[in-house]
Amino acid sequence: MLTNRFLFRHFTTIVVIASAVGMSLGASRAFADLELPQLSPHAVVTQRVGITDVTVDYSSPAVNNRKIWGGLVPWDKPWRTGANQATKITFSRDVNFGGTPVVAGTYSIVSIPSEKNWVVALNKNLTINVADATYDNKDELVRVKATTSAIAQRERLIFAFGDTTEGSTSLDLEWEKLKVSIAIKIDTAAFVAASIKTNVDGAWRPMATAARYYAETLKDLPTAMKYIDQSLGLASMWFNNWIKADILHRMGKDADALKFAQVAHEMGMKDAAGFFAKDQVEKALVDWKKK
Repeated sequence: MLTNRFLFRHFTTIVVIASAVGMSLGASRAFADLELPQLSPHAVVTQRVGITDVTVDYSSPAVNNRKIWGGLVPWDKPWRTGANQATKITFSRDVNFGGTPVVAGTYSIVSIPSEKNWVVALNKNLTINVADATYDNKDELVRVKATTSAIAQRERLIFAFGDTTEGSTSLDLEWEKLKVSIAIKIDTAAFVAASIKTNVDGAWRPMATAARYYAETLKDLPTAMKYIDQSLGLASMWFNNWIKADILHRMGKDADALKFAQVAHEMGMKDAAGFFAKDQVEKALVDWKKK
């Protein structure tokens, strides 16, 4: 009987403990799901300049009745240019940042505010923290001067882009009654010209691939010939010359095929590393000469 009472009390204790643990875990999960507004909410702003994207990722603190410049943000000391963590800027292509060339990539923005002249640096260290006013500039990429101007009261810090054209924009920081601006210039015309050249120079390839498919898989030689002639009209490469040679051979025109195979071989030998059909072309030159 005593044993039964002991077991009952022991079981009751386990149930109470388990219930308490369950309530504790439930409360923990509830608090884990609790979402509250951030004091300095996260923000991302992107501007396309021509065909280049410029993106700033930052946290936006509020004035909240505080003295900002020369107070919360001291003069003449490095500042992470936002709150919580490093403010980052990403360029999808090379740019000119405040008069200095900067290669495409992501950088942290470090500012050195001053009553007279602001300096803004781009740093390759993306986890940099200068909240304690210590700053190691060993990973600094560029350091440029920024212009400042007075604005109407702005409660929260924001980054924005102004006066955007196809080749330029202005990166603006606005907070309290101050606006800080840095000119960004991009050689959009050069990027577009390079893109056009790449696409036009490579336009022969889809036509050549289509011709090969029609010849080898669909056995439709007239259509294959139409596409390969279009390809050769765009650019004469060893590959499309060889495809035309193969199409002519399939048509029974070995004399004509031989001419294009010879051109393909001459061009291919100038690009030995990329001449993957070398053995096939050389075999065809031997075989077709016999006919």
